[in-house]
Amino acid sequence: MTTTNPEEEGPRGPLTGIRVLDLSAYIAGPYGCTLLADMGAAVVKIEPPTGDNLRKYPSTLEAESRAFIGVNRNKKGLALDLKKPEGLEVLHRLLAQADVLVHNFRPSVPPRLGIGYEQLRERYPALVYCAVTGYGEEGPLKDKAGYDQVLQSMTGICAMQGKAGGPPEIVYGSVVDYYAASMLAMGVSAALVERARSGRGQYVGVSLLRSALAMQSARLVWADGEGREVGRDMRSGGVTGLHPTREGYLYLSANTAHFWAALCERTGLQALAADARYDTVRKRAQQAAEIVPQLRAALQRHTALEWETIFGEAVPCAAVRAVEDMFVDAQVLAERMVSRFDHPHVGGYRGFDKPVKFGSTPGPKAFASPGFGQHAADILAAHGYGEEEIARLRALEVLPQRMA
Repeated sequence: MTTTNPEEEGPRGPLTGIRVLDLSAYIAGPYGCTLLADMGAAVVKIEPPTGDNLRKYPSTLEAESRAFIGVNRNKKGLALDLKKPEGLEVLHRLLAQADVLVHNFRPSVPPRLGIGYEQLRERYPALVYCAVTGYGEEGPLKDKAGYDQVLQSMTGICAMQGKAGGPPEIVYGSVVDYYAASMLAMGVSAALVERARSGRGQYVGVSLLRSALAMQSARLVWADGEGREVGRDMRSGGVTGLHPTREGYLYLSANTAHFWAALCERTGLQALAADARYDTVRKRAQQAAEIVPQLRAALQRHTALEWETIFGEAVPCAAVRAVEDMFVDAQVLAERMVSRFDHPHVGGYRGFDKPVKFGSTPGPKAFASPGFGQHAADILAAHGYGEEEIARLRALEVLPQRMA
């Protein structure tokens, strides 16, 4: 599946040489494949004739969905109708050279398309086959569509996010999807390591349900004899949390004796540090009604940004910022987390890049998400298709006519 796109030239990544076919849509599957691409894998995103539905999501960018662009960097784009036998034949041509296949169909769909794991494993024994589902491959919910906030609601995340006695609250930012994407990248990478030993691929199952529960491993501990209403959250309470300042909000964390003493010293509340009633995190949480008003009164002397400077490295804290501030943040820029991209429709933009740093194999230069079907001709030519064959596939509408 090697192509000559100059944007892929550059240093090797840990997964350089690995070829991935990404049939998934929305966030969890696609971003998991993006993480593989960030590590050097050559990823082809294969969309249905209607496109990934994430392209159609509301966006303040007119030319393309902001979410789609952010989730699908470092991929080549191909649109293919897998419901037609000619489309399935194209997929098999790609599979013959692929290392990994990723999809997020419900468990009943792949067998109908002819691409179930059992249907492919004998023909492609070295293939790592990763299925992203809502609820897993078994059980009463296996064929139910799964979405981030649906799983948040089901698994206790919304109930925990809400204030005590108040209504449940959503955690925005597709946190379950993104965690599932990390599980995908980890699972596929581990399966590739095992394949290097055994020579055989395997099935890798990632579900939003597993991911939502894995995120709450510290909550999912139920000791024998405990009741249902026992507290399971990790919030330390008391001083730890968001506090108003003269201007803006500041998050403070002072759970150790060292940080607590430094917080009291720099806010002028030394008497609190010397008081044995507040000398542990648990005691401070129990006495929050006495401590927090004094702390907040002291914090009114400066702005949130000024307190960041005053506390320095002595007290873990951060002023609340907008995400737009991250584009120019000194630490973000020093770590080279933001790169410039050129998109076929949007044009130039700045975006996130390189979630993991590798000293010896940093990977090639990042490039923008593909336009719909943008690289069809290049991908098919690299797999032995001539111009006449490609034209025939277009005429049959196996390759949609609407291209980037």
